[in-house]
Amino acid sequence: MQVRLLGTGGSDGIPAFYGNDRVSAHARKVRGKEMRTRSAALVDGTLKIDLGPDTLCQLNAHGLEARDWTAAFFTHSDGDHLCLSELQYGLFPFVECEDLEFTIYANETVCGLINQRYPKWPIDLVRTYKNTTYLHEGYEITPVEATHTVGEECHNLIFAKDGVSFLYGTDTGVYSEATFEVLAGRQLDALVIECSDGKYKTPYVGHMDLAQCVEVVGRLRSSGALRTGAQVVTTHHTAGGDLTHAELEEILRPYDIVPGFDGMVIEI
Repeated sequence: MQVRLLGTGGSDGIPAFYGNDRVSAHARKVRGKEMRTRSAALVDGTLKIDLGPDTLCQLNAHGLEARDWTAAFFTHSDGDHLCLSELQYGLFPFVECEDLEFTIYANETVCGLINQRYPKWPIDLVRTYKNTTYLHEGYEITPVEATHTVGEECHNLIFAKDGVSFLYGTDTGVYSEATFEVLAGRQLDALVIECSDGKYKTPYVGHMDLAQCVEVVGRLRSSGALRTGAQVVTTHHTAGGDLTHAELEEILRPYDIVPGFDGMVIEI
């Protein structure tokens, strides 16, 4: 299984949209891995995770085509993960397609927003529920509940195929005991997990700082959620966390955690 991280930034990216902080200034100067678009990923070139406002530039940057997708999976409804206006470009009159050519899997909130925006458009929409497994072209996809937005069942996503599995966890917050129990013993081969707040914890409980990220990864390892030697890669970094990519590499190295970057390819 191949996972491509198309974006690894938080809601305002790095450099931050209107930011003049240290990390943003550094990213504008150094570029490369320091530049982060809004978080999104692609599994085996066909399964799209989230559809944010940077989708087109991400596809163009990596020579990819949306026509290759067979499904799009949404984690939740925040604007950096769900850009509703982008869906219309897969349908007539923008292209000669009578139906959207990929299935959308999403929670109740996202499904409601799509139906409200496109009430009569031919979109194959599957509502997802936590701890329920969905089959799509040989893949098993199981949403687990994140601790993120009040009033919405936000999902992190387990992808499994041919004995290989990984968890994509963005906007996780610190998992509830119920979610830790669901994940215990799964022996996942890889984990992509958010580290949004970096050195500085915000009052918002829906994201993790560096210390919380390390603690959650440690608990997932000790509970058997991750197999021994499983790859762990971070995503959803913000400029407000005050850590450059190089600084993240140095800090996370002792914990066998690798900071993700835009365009990173993870072979599982």
